[in-house]
Amino acid sequence: MISHSETKSIVGRFAPSPTGPLHVGSLVAALGSYLIAKRAGGLWLLRMEDLDLPRVVPGIADDMMATLEKLGFKWDGEVLYQSRRTEQYRAAARELQQKGLAYACGCTRKEIAEIASAPHEGELVYPGVCREGLPPEKVERALRVKVYDEVISFEDGIVGRYSQHLSASCGDFVIHRADGPYAYHLAVVVDDAASGVNQVVRGCDLLASTPRQIYLQRIFGFPTPDYYHLPLVTGPDGSKLSKRDNAVSLAAGRDLDRDGGSLLCAALRFLGQAPPPELQDAPPAEVLAWGVAHLNLGAVPRTPAPFL
Repeated sequence: MISHSETKSIVGRFAPSPTGPLHVGSLVAALGSYLIAKRAGGLWLLRMEDLDLPRVVPGIADDMMATLEKLGFKWDGEVLYQSRRTEQYRAAARELQQKGLAYACGCTRKEIAEIASAPHEGELVYPGVCREGLPPEKVERALRVKVYDEVISFEDGIVGRYSQHLSASCGDFVIHRADGPYAYHLAVVVDDAASGVNQVVRGCDLLASTPRQIYLQRIFGFPTPDYYHLPLVTGPDGSKLSKRDNAVSLAAGRDLDRDGGSLLCAALRFLGQAPPPELQDAPPAEVLAWGVAHLNLGAVPRTPAPFL
């Protein structure tokens, strides 16, 4: 359970990507992050991770916010949009280069695949071709951060101890591609630090990327937040959930005046909580208030499951 000594100091956040309507997986992430922050008496921020502009669907950010409001969520402060913060990411990347911690890389994905050793958990480990300087026949394609022979470990509030050897699992990783936006790892680290976020609650699909973010926090001198990685929502057969088929947003035609309370109750049950039957037809705000008051972190499962 969250210690009450932490009250008034917690800053959590929900950070969806507006590439499609809010779906049950993002509802679980929103609910989990809200409950854990508010149970500690903290703030709950909203950030739109709209860096990858070609994938952003026009109007979806506004629909997400309207859907969250219909479901009773109230965020603190102004909404932050990553698409408006390119200069901050550029300055951070420049700082790493000036410190000798980042370098230009001219390798294509095909070249890396041909040279790299066997993938680690499906990811190619960068072999360090450009680490000591860009070969004369290559043009800059990306900016990579140097990693060293160390293990990054942290205690996740749900999963428990998690460790990763960066040089063996990914090698020097990309923070910017010449033909695209700044990388997720860099952007979230810069934004969390700028917003004072000290509690990150999100889906377990991002667990393996967390050591990279902790590594960046350390080399920038930023504090490391507390992490909580929630179980993933799967399809009924255990397969990866289809976002398109599981939308819960106004844009998908959901009647949240009718369904909002029951959707939140279903999300609470997915997170191992036991809302009373009478909450099923209660207004969303009442369901959220019950969830904050009765949150039992120890009951949150660690394994993926269908959303029933």
